[in-house]
Amino acid sequence: MSIEVKDVMGRVAIAVPAYASFADVVAAMKRFAVGAVTVIDADRRPVGVVSEDDLLVKESDPVRHSVSIFESRDRRAEHHKAAAVNAAQLMTSPAITVTPGTPLRDAARLMHDHRVKQLPVIDPVTGRIAGTLHQRDVLRVFTRPAGELEAEIRAALPDPERFSVVVDRGVVTIGGRTGTRSQAIAVTEAVRAVEGVIDVVSELTCVKDDLVVVPPLL
Repeated sequence: MSIEVKDVMGRVAIAVPAYASFADVVAAMKRFAVGAVTVIDADRRPVGVVSEDDLLVKESDPVRHSVSIFESRDRRAEHHKAAAVNAAQLMTSPAITVTPGTPLRDAARLMHDHRVKQLPVIDPVTGRIAGTLHQRDVLRVFTRPAGELEAEIRAALPDPERFSVVVDRGVVTIGGRTGTRSQAIAVTEAVRAVEGVIDVVSELTCVKDDLVVVPPLL
């Protein structure tokens, strides 16, 4: 069974209103010990995110009043944030969100692709913030008990009794015999797809190699 965001998410919605001051944003990050907070509108819908990087621009940007016409768009955006006084001006928008039913693998991919450590979780009907998914929540799946992981692996196999399964700190060694090489590959990939599997060591053997490429006759 695929693990979804709702299975590991935090139920506390770490967010600030768009009018929150710079100091309020810093206080919220400190209170919840996080590196970013979601910015919400009057209906509690995420409109952006303020990260520590957004806050650091305030200290690192040397220009506060004048902007050169030769500067890049990104550089001008940094100057704008350096002069910001509230969350709406500081935030990066739009907010990247997930729903409770989003597969955890998809959420992890979003975090990786966008280089963020947390995602606001929204109600799929109202769009309102319902919680927060942290990177540590995603990583918890790799500390699942070996017995629980083995049971799910066996449930994913076409004929569980034909295979041996050994789980050691998330690394799965699978042994047994299949009819063809392509079936052995399919079994290995089925095990690899189980949430919490870090790597798969295949000791499978097959009766027939159906992936042998026969060179064309000249």
